[in-house]
Amino acid sequence: MSAFLLDPRQVRRRAARAAGTFERHDALQREVQDLLLERLVFYQQQPRRIVDVGSATGRGTALLKQRYPRAEVIAVDAAVSMLQAVRHHSSWRRPLLRVAAEATALPLADASVDILHSNLCFHWIDDLAALFAECARVLRPGGFLVFSMLGPDTLRELRSAWAQVDEGSHVGRFLDMHDVGDAVLAAGLRDPLLDVQHYTLTYSEPRKVLEELRGLGATHADRARHRGLTGKARYRRMLAAYAAMSRDGRTPATCEVVTAHAWGPPPGQARRTGGVEIASFSVDSLRGSRRQR
Repeated sequence: MSAFLLDPRQVRRRAARAAGTFERHDALQREVQDLLLERLVFYQQQPRRIVDVGSATGRGTALLKQRYPRAEVIAVDAAVSMLQAVRHHSSWRRPLLRVAAEATALPLADASVDILHSNLCFHWIDDLAALFAECARVLRPGGFLVFSMLGPDTLRELRSAWAQVDEGSHVGRFLDMHDVGDAVLAAGLRDPLLDVQHYTLTYSEPRKVLEELRGLGATHADRARHRGLTGKARYRRMLAAYAAMSRDGRTPATCEVVTAHAWGPPPGQARRTGGVEIASFSVDSLRGSRRQR
């Protein structure tokens, strides 16, 4: 599905380095978090287990625990330093569990999660088939998946500024909402609902955009990126091209955000694993179909 590949080691390394600066730059994450919390009105049950995938420092994880104080809430992130920061949002009254893991290989039993939540993380995974198959695996039947991820218009100004300098790959690329929806359906998740919003963040100068990306650990991680040093002259030309896009003395940075939810598949619905469809049933459900002799 993806026309590009991410370097997972770079993704983890940059996220790990950003653990101490993340919350100084997470204004967009907080805004989008509110949208995900609003979608929880569709889930009318009392969850027992909630998992926050790509939790970063756990600010959103804590909000989930606040909303569902009786539930077991687990922060999952591939960067251990991010999970260490989660303790600042955990307390003896509202404890948060922490697990270091990849989103495509969650150390959780089948059908063991009531709410699977992820805020602005899934775009760092280029194998959406594996990602949503794992979501479908761990969700209980009727469990709730709610997530957000960046879309292709994200950082279009920065991408355009670099394009005026050279033809190299300098800015991350993101999948369209329709590709995401197709992957959700292909994994067997039910009744997905996806929306897209555009946000325009503004900064005092182009350098501040780059500073924020570094602070979030969200710098370019495509395998096609240029591995050598960027020359100072090219870098200055890019900044000049970006500055020319300023309006009223402010430098814009567009973010396209896809928000979505879907439901866990019913018991026995086949899921595709390694190119093979596997259906599972409880032993109790099979006993009633045996004939008595």
